[in-house]
Amino acid sequence: MEAMNMTGKNDSSYAINNAMNVLFTKLDEAIDDMENGRVLTIEEAWKEIDAV
Repeated sequence: MEAMNMTGKNDSSYAINNAMNVLFTKLDEAIDDMENGRVLTIEEAWKEIDAV
């Protein structure tokens, strides 16, 4: 039973690390876009949000 608990902890830790890597990648992309002037107006942003 202890082996199963350890596996569950490792899977959870991996999932959290993976999610954090995705988050930081998206933040890096957003910062690059902002620095290079690739931004949306507020109207364009709301249209994107409404489409979702």
